[in-house]
Amino acid sequence: MKPIKNLYLIIVVFLSSLSPLLAGDHYRNFKVAVYSRAYETAKMGDINSLELTWNEISQQLKVDKIYLETHRDLLVVDEATLMKAKAFFESCGIETAGGITLTVDESNNFQTFCYSNPEHRKKIKEIVEFTARHFNELILDDFFFTNCKCDLCVKAKGTKSWTDFRLDLMTKAAKELIIDPAKAVNPNIKVVVKYPNWYDHFQGCGFNLETEPKMFDGIYTGTETRDPSSNQHLQPYLGYEVFRYFNNLKPGKNGGGWVDPGGMYFMDRYAEQLWLTLFAKAPEITLFDYRQLQRPIQKTDRADWQNHETTSFNYDEMMKPIADKNGKMVLPTTIARAAGYTFETIDKFLGQLGNPVGVKTYKPFHSVGEDFLPNYMGMIGVPMDIVPEFPENEPIVFLTEQAKFDADIVSKIKKQLISGKDIMVTSGFLKAMQDKGLSDIVELRMTDTKASVKEFAAGWGPHSFSDREMIIPQIKYITNDSWEIVSAFNGTNGWPILHRGDYSKGKFYVLTIPDNVIDLYHMPVDILSKIKEILTPAMPALLEAPGYTSLFVYDNNTVIVESFTSDSRQVKLRLGEGFTKAKDLISGKEITGEKKEYFQGWRKPSLVRTVLNLELKPHSYVVLQLEK
Repeated sequence: MKPIKNLYLIIVVFLSSLSPLLAGDHYRNFKVAVYSRAYETAKMGDINSLELTWNEISQQLKVDKIYLETHRDLLVVDEATLMKAKAFFESCGIETAGGITLTVDESNNFQTFCYSNPEHRKKIKEIVEFTARHFNELILDDFFFTNCKCDLCVKAKGTKSWTDFRLDLMTKAAKELIIDPAKAVNPNIKVVVKYPNWYDHFQGCGFNLETEPKMFDGIYTGTETRDPSSNQHLQPYLGYEVFRYFNNLKPGKNGGGWVDPGGMYFMDRYAEQLWLTLFAKAPEITLFDYRQLQRPIQKTDRADWQNHETTSFNYDEMMKPIADKNGKMVLPTTIARAAGYTFETIDKFLGQLGNPVGVKTYKPFHSVGEDFLPNYMGMIGVPMDIVPEFPENEPIVFLTEQAKFDADIVSKIKKQLISGKDIMVTSGFLKAMQDKGLSDIVELRMTDTKASVKEFAAGWGPHSFSDREMIIPQIKYITNDSWEIVSAFNGTNGWPILHRGDYSKGKFYVLTIPDNVIDLYHMPVDILSKIKEILTPAMPALLEAPGYTSLFVYDNNTVIVESFTSDSRQVKLRLGEGFTKAKDLISGKEITGEKKEYFQGWRKPSLVRTVLNLELKPHSYVVLQLEK
């Protein structure tokens, strides 16, 4: 070790004299990290080449930290090279941490190590010990799971389900192969597990959200959503919601969000993923990866709407010359500048936002059903917040089919209703629980019969129409035992979209989810607004807008309204009681609205609220401070 330690000291002294590379100022409200895969880290022994690539990245983007990966796909970075890279970045004022990706062959359907194989287990432990010797922080990239079904795993599984077998296997592996070996080598090390974006399916491959967050020193969140039409079908809102969910799993110890530029068809989509991560108030954002940040900017990155709209991500502004660390004006060259420009725009107002708040939706550990539905709700303008325990002190709780995994869920619903609070469940939850105690609250039946609809009405209000037919399940009920709040029609026949039954001092609502959940986005604005009225009684604002429009709410009465469409649209923001205007936190302009009456029922006085008219540009947002 002496030669390596001496080499380390020589490099530190030498590189500390390279003033052009010393870190400049930082963003005020968050840290930025870059992740270097083992493939790139292994090439960092060439300091001249490293200096060139780092200079190109760092003159376009402010970086606080770099994760140097030591292993991926059985490639282990040479120790001397690793030490050179670590010394280089530290001499530039950049914090360093270690990274590990536990894949055997990522290109082979993300082939992971086999945790039933003694040789693989030994290899994992060696990789962890090697990394822990050189860093005081270690992060596991996405792949601390197992998809192995070799003969050893088949035998070890026995009669257990694959899910139960893998959950137990990976909990033990976390302690025996990761945490204990790392801390034995370096008692001061912080061991972090980074979780990917497919949270609803984790348990099937052994990611254990019940045990692991308690075991690891910290967790990290994959907030990349890429293009929603790609093979994961993740809605953009997930980039915000998944960070909030993981933060609820380990409050204050969710280190940040993680984004890559994969699967984007225009630069705005990359920028959206970055700012959604920061809208969730992530303290750090990691850019994956060192190689992709060197990807040249291409003409096709500029979206068509940039020709005639000034959007939140302004491509032409991003492409203007910037000053390097010596004050020389240089043209942006790579995707690193797109990240840097996005961070600069967000940093101007992020510190004025409070803590995010949303409608609590309860997801028991290892639950499935109506996958990722809270993110679809977020895309119709309902601020959402997924929690791992039933929230007892909320005015209303939203439950999807996943809540059926709690054996005591009906008792918890009754307790909520008896206390005078409300519950909204989905048609999927109703179907799962109608014969398991739910009929003791209200006698509703979810049938196998479907209806094709595009006509809707809220109560006795006027009828409105969606832009396409949608298939919904039919819910049957007993007249005057419960009531339709929102209805769907086909000719003279109709079915509930939002239904209400009374129980004790509370109200029990059922929301019908179309067979194709995307059809939620195509429901008429007045119908979506009625659903939001029920779900968001304590929110300072309600968004009257079509689907693909989201509302982010913070506890200091600041809000963000964002459009995920490629066209400009006019929307309305209905302010809560007492609010009469808003200040645009980007332009500084005051926005006044108009008073509007909302019908509350034949025997109730109309509700009078101030409504703001807002224009949303393509893939853009408005940031507002609500005022009395």
